[in-house]
Amino acid sequence: MDFGTASSPHSNTANPSRAELGGALMTRNELFAGVFFLGCANGLATRAISTVHQIGWLDAVIGLFGISTIVLAACGAGVWLMLDRDGKSATPVDLAVSAGALALIALPVGGLSWIAVSGLALYVALFAGAEAPVRRGAVILLATTVPMLWSRLLFQLFENFILEIDASLVGWLLGTQRTGNMVRFANDGGYLVIFAPCSSLANMSLAFVCWITVSALAGHRRSISDLWWCLLACGSVIAINVARMSLMGVSLQHYEAIHSQIGDSVVGALILAVTLGWSLLGARRELFSRT
Repeated sequence: MDFGTASSPHSNTANPSRAELGGALMTRNELFAGVFFLGCANGLATRAISTVHQIGWLDAVIGLFGISTIVLAACGAGVWLMLDRDGKSATPVDLAVSAGALALIALPVGGLSWIAVSGLALYVALFAGAEAPVRRGAVILLATTVPMLWSRLLFQLFENFILEIDASLVGWLLGTQRTGNMVRFANDGGYLVIFAPCSSLANMSLAFVCWITVSALAGHRRSISDLWWCLLACGSVIAINVARMSLMGVSLQHYEAIHSQIGDSVVGALILAVTLGWSLLGARRELFSRT
């Protein structure tokens, strides 16, 4: 009697191989997205904890734990683009690079998380042969590390020089004497001292991240005119920041009124509006073509 051919319970069709199962559970893009998420989360959490220790819970919450909304949006946008569906399994090189990034993220040093994000982003953007959306996500995440790590390291190396540039601009607007990073009040009632948190460099790096994020999300094609739009965004931020410090330099009373949570929130919202506006204008062709 012919009973036909029975499939073996151990055949490939009944039980997929371990490699096939692993590929089904996590694609290479999902692997990258997971590592980037952990790196950003750890780096942001370290900044938040440090802010709480410095100024307390209430002021930290009001100030979004010292983290710009531009950085938060960029991290979210970058990880979101990483989740582009392609179904490809991670290669051994992908796994090795991701494992190295995870090793840095696991160490209790916040700056190492951003180094891990930088390294993985460079790998994905330049060497992994990833799809266009994934590469754009990697570029956004790489740009996010500028205000979170690299501009801070640059500031530590050239702190006096950078602060003296800000002080020179403020002194020129007020028409008062400058000594190092100190500018004399316009009413001759003392000196305005410019410290690192008030530097234009930090805000300028946020303008750069905003431009990269908007243009990458829009799928903007790079051209030489991009430099112009980026310079407009950065220049506007410098102008706003110097104008703010100049108003604080009128008198001690002006300083106390402007250098507050409300004043910082107003200036932060103005900087966000200006940088976002220039970025949207720069990518308007791609944005409007989809409407």
